[in-house]
Amino acid sequence: MPEAGRGTEAGSTTPPRNGRAWRQLHRVLALVVGLQALLWMASGLYMTAISIDVIHGDHVTRHRPALLPAGPFVPPATDDAVEAVRLKALADGRAVYEIRGAGRTQLQDARTGASIAPLDAAGARALAQQLYTGQGAIADVRWLTHAPREVGSRPAPMWQVTFDDAIATTLYLAPDTHERLATRHDLWRAFDVLWMLHIMDYREREDIGTPWLRVLAALGLAFALAGVGLLRFTVGRRR
Repeated sequence: MPEAGRGTEAGSTTPPRNGRAWRQLHRVLALVVGLQALLWMASGLYMTAISIDVIHGDHVTRHRPALLPAGPFVPPATDDAVEAVRLKALADGRAVYEIRGAGRTQLQDARTGASIAPLDAAGARALAQQLYTGQGAIADVRWLTHAPREVGSRPAPMWQVTFDDAIATTLYLAPDTHERLATRHDLWRAFDVLWMLHIMDYREREDIGTPWLRVLAALGLAFALAGVGLLRFTVGRRR
């Protein structure tokens, strides 16, 4: 048989044209899907390795509300504008009424009936120190009229108190209710970024059904199917 005909024999190593197409498709999909798959694995590892209690800041702040002290208490001062009244304990142990109505919230001492003023800078500093259990000191106290992205839709204005510990713990405090709105730190911020990459919601970081996620899931399925198609041609060549 002439030399020129050897390339068409059964033992030829020249892959079928369809096999080349499957291999090329598989490589393209691998480039597209591979990076996101790596991000999924890295973010998933972080989110399972770091306790959710740590992410919530339980290791640097007190999360249990103060126990309500025993009475007697005076009745709350109310009028027709009042929509809701709640008896609660502040971080320092005082019993107060939280009175809501006419678009505002006011605190009233449950023992004396005296009105309690909203938090000022000194009050925010004192409250943050009562809530904080870490080893750092207060580095900065700021009055914010617009809520930063890391506290989401929580109402402004608010106090931002930052500590100089290794993870930059930051407490956000509500001036009217004397309550903590959120605890943030660098471990939470890393979690937030990885969560964004994991669910592929690059704006609000809340939607777990984004079009990007659906497209990548579909491409991942196509990548697997292309691998099956490539395997068919590879096994056929070996036989």
